[in-house]
Amino acid sequence: MYYSPYTDSTVTGSSGDIMQLNEAIRARLAELLKERGMTQYQLYRQSGVPKSTIGNVMNCAYDSVKLRIIHEICQGLQIDISDFFNSPLFREDNLEP
Repeated sequence: MYYSPYTDSTVTGSSGDIMQLNEAIRARLAELLKERGMTQYQLYRQSGVPKSTIGNVMNCAYDSVKLRIIHEICQGLQIDISDFFNSPLFREDNLEP
């Protein structure tokens, strides 16, 4: 379980305290979008990542997300990929093995 100051809520995975990686990616992206006041549509325009792909990431439709997609999303957010993963969401004790 992780409290997100950007979404003003507690973020947990579908199995409680432990999140799957795709759930952590979704939660982090939601934080970053809210922090920047961006919509998914604006991210699509800035990053070039298809709207459907962004929607699939946000809906956890993928079991895993390609690093290339995360990199392109980061470019649209104007952050380094290391900044994306610099979150308690990605601590090993928060993720399913």
